[in-house]
Amino acid sequence: MIHIPKDHPRYQSLVTRERIVDGVESGITSVTGLIAQGRGEAFDYLIGECTTPSARAAERIAAAMLLLARTPVISVNGNAAALVPGELVELSILLDAPLEVNLFYRTEERVLKIIEHLKAHGARHVLGADPDASIPGLSSERGRVCSEGIYSADVVFVPLEDGDRCEALVAMGKLIIAVDLNPLSRTARCATVPVIDNITRALPNIIDSVRELKGQPEVYLQEIVEGYNNKKGLDAALETICNNLMEHSRSQ
Repeated sequence: MIHIPKDHPRYQSLVTRERIVDGVESGITSVTGLIAQGRGEAFDYLIGECTTPSARAAERIAAAMLLLARTPVISVNGNAAALVPGELVELSILLDAPLEVNLFYRTEERVLKIIEHLKAHGARHVLGADPDASIPGLSSERGRVCSEGIYSADVVFVPLEDGDRCEALVAMGKLIIAVDLNPLSRTARCATVPVIDNITRALPNIIDSVRELKGQPEVYLQEIVEGYNNKKGLDAALETICNNLMEHSRSQ
């Protein structure tokens, strides 16, 4: 990674960008991951480059849902592996939930590199090298999953998702937690709990909530999850974007 002065006004954004570049150079992230990162960065500007109150609420609900799950699984793609490998591993260990590498632009070499990368950050249980099941109705490489992982999971945490797979997983009856900076995306609209936040902020927040809620009675966790409304969460994110644009317009 190139040296970026910590007093640079775009420090966090530039560091995140360089992690994706490093991921491409190391073979973890696909070149198209750069496009996805740029799109997400644009929406991050619009929400104010901070965790909004509605996103923080969704992150706490996501933590409660993961703790209630019988068989939670954390799905990992190239961008997530490049940006938050340590946080993914920490969440996996806290939940005793496997990580599963699942890629749209899948090659065996990339899968193995991501698995090695996660293990270098302390991962204990990483699936994805030998997918033996298929998500019904999904013909892309992302449809290839592990029977002991995503295929049999009741809750799937999918930071940085594509809409096709999110829809297919929901159709299988799974609860889906998705991190997506675009509140208009198909993923955000069909996920059970869409977290409209940057993954570099969302993962630490979810981990903090898991630590806070772990050991709480199941009825308490269910109270947190019950009543959550996907549409209200997305509407709150869109309202934040509109308010930020109006404020910016008035300040010109």
